[in-house]
Amino acid sequence: MHKCSNDNCPYRINALKQLNPAEHNLRQSKSSQFKLNYIYREYLFEAKDLAIPSPLKPTVDIRKIYNSPNVLGLILSFLVSFAMSARKTAYIMRTVFNINVSHQTVLNYAEAAAFHCHHFNMKFKGPIDNESSGDETYIKIAGKTHFVFLFTSAKKHTITSYHVADNRETLPATIAMNEAIRTATPNQKLTLITDANPSYTAGVMFLNEKRDKDHQITLKQVVGIQNLDEISTEFRSFKQIIERLNRTFKFHVRPSAGFKATNGAVALTTLIVTHYNFLRPHMTLDYKVPIELPELQAISTIQGRWAKILSMAA
Repeated sequence: MHKCSNDNCPYRINALKQLNPAEHNLRQSKSSQFKLNYIYREYLFEAKDLAIPSPLKPTVDIRKIYNSPNVLGLILSFLVSFAMSARKTAYIMRTVFNINVSHQTVLNYAEAAAFHCHHFNMKFKGPIDNESSGDETYIKIAGKTHFVFLFTSAKKHTITSYHVADNRETLPATIAMNEAIRTATPNQKLTLITDANPSYTAGVMFLNEKRDKDHQITLKQVVGIQNLDEISTEFRSFKQIIERLNRTFKFHVRPSAGFKATNGAVALTTLIVTHYNFLRPHMTLDYKVPIELPELQAISTIQGRWAKILSMAA
């Protein structure tokens, strides 16, 4: 952090002019409450720090499991696409399909599939829109609050970035935004819409340092739940898109009732993104999926599509 110590700095003089009489009086006794000097934060993130972490490499090789790809597809269909718990998924497999799997087997299969689906998500994400909205929502891991950062394209409704972190500070926000813009074209004019979390402001400053002046990222922050400023009024609809995505995400993670380990949370988040981008029809897209792949269009069943995705990813 770099702080200007010059009392005659134009920035400081202008900040002093903005204070009202009550604030001037308060400053005499509580000067620490006022940040008047120019402050610049320098972030020394490296490229390796900004990569989206993959789920851990599994001990289970999905190409060598006892059950068939169709059974694995059924398990992922119930667990992820239909948002059922691992125990309920195992119960359905036993009592409906007469396939004897335990809830731990369901979890093992999910973590193994997520490792491959993460690379599939990254590879087939495709181009993004000029406007993307992002936000973070919370989950519980080992009883502690963690955060899932999500970004989505405004028109295509594609989840362009997902990241699980134990805080809402600058690094995880920057990781999420860096992935959200990864597949943008070189001359694309990008606008990110978020809430007023200052981590996004700092993250965009860092990312813009690496870009030329003609291709800077624009950040628009929607404040609160009421339109009390022009930016919030203009970009509220984009914020509502990401809030709707947060509710969809919560619907899929709620049956888990929290996670015992971070990898379980990362794995399920990864699978939810695969389902959302490649398998889930969207009403606003005329009931098409956000990312259409020719390899999946001829397959009528959702378990068949899951099996095909894993065969393409593994």
